[in-house]
Amino acid sequence: MEKQGIGKIAILLAISSGDDEKLKSYYENKNYVIYKGQAGSMDSKKIIAAIETAAYRENIIVENYREEHALYHATIEALSGYCRGQVLLGEVLRSAGLTFTIVKGPLIDGDESGGSWIAVVLYGQIGSPRKGFEHEAIGMGIQPI
Repeated sequence: MEKQGIGKIAILLAISSGDDEKLKSYYENKNYVIYKGQAGSMDSKKIIAAIETAAYRENIIVENYREEHALYHATIEALSGYCRGQVLLGEVLRSAGLTFTIVKGPLIDGDESGGSWIAVVLYGQIGSPRKGFEHEAIGMGIQPI
């Protein structure tokens, strides 16, 4: 398999189903720390909180400014893409049911020279709070630590 960037790894994990553990294990053996979870809300603060809580709980980040700052900005960048730039820090103004992945490690797999990076990908359904009025969306944010 060719060398992958941290963003592609995070996207592959976010959109995969069924073979998650095999894929996750493959990249964890290449020095990545990975978490895949789910969130859903019309309030972007709740989505951000779910991602930050998971990152702490799963020991992806520790309590220090650089890691917290990188995670926050990667999450905001991913949310902006997911909501197509229409993010208000509050209500998303539509329902969002999403899978998120957090990946921490080298920017390019096998190249530790660039230091540690963090990627956040949001993938799922977004749309009107009425069943059948939603569609797929994806957003990604990548930040150096």
